[in-house]
Amino acid sequence: MDFFKKPVPVTKKTILIVDDEEDFCHLLKLNLEETKRFEVLVAHNGPDAIDIAMHHHPSLILLDIIMPKMTGTEVAEVLRNNASTQDIPIIFVTAIVKRSEMGASEYQIGRNYFMFKPIRFDELIREIGTKIR
Repeated sequence: MDFFKKPVPVTKKTILIVDDEEDFCHLLKLNLEETKRFEVLVAHNGPDAIDIAMHHHPSLILLDIIMPKMTGTEVAEVLRNNASTQDIPIIFVTAIVKRSEMGASEYQIGRNYFMFKPIRFDELIREIGTKIR
């Protein structure tokens, strides 16, 4: 009798959003959590992001490039040089380059994948899926 089987619990993946724009973080957090697939942590500056990443080991980091205290590239460098965080996938989120200024094949430069603000949520979910399996 199948109706007596317990449902298989869904393991949520942890996403760390790092951006100094609080409204952007709040909206993105709500949308990601609404999928019921993610637990979302938020940091508004680089030092807090590093601390959270080292203590919580998120499945993926969405990282703004231009922020106070430390840039996103500086944060990524610290995390990639630490044995406990070096393998966490990072997607840079930027408003400094517009989507229309980049060719479709240029969203990745080296190990770095970039998404452009405003973020297309369906594109973000698809990209998260390719980075964390």
